[in-house]
Amino acid sequence: QVQLVESGGGLVQPGGSLKLSCAASSSLFNIARMGWYRGKERELVATITRDDSTNYADSAKGRFAIFRDNAKNTVYLQMSNLKPEDTAVYYCNAQRIGIDYWGGGTLVTVSS
Repeated sequence: QVQLVESGGGLVQPGGSLKLSCAASSSLFNIARMGWYRGKERELVATITRDDSTNYADSAKGRFAIFRDNAKNTVYLQMSNLKPEDTAVYYCNAQRIGIDYWGGGTLVTVSS
């Protein structure tokens, strides 16, 4: 089983930046893919595989970056040029041996 804990959400003005963190209870080398999703529909934001292959939603391309620190078992989402429509609860996801694991989410609010 993999436990995930997100942090880094908060209130930011339009055009601002935030960095979300997702700490995993397992070594990232044991997890095939990790990613960030948002909202009730769990809309894809970005994913990163064990071999560092990344994928982004069109809305995230050029503004968000997903990266990992294997030594800390942590995946990050660096978000820049944030827009009000980016407001959502952001969830961390891990896929391991065909099973999806989810964190509890962290709220990002983009508002002036």
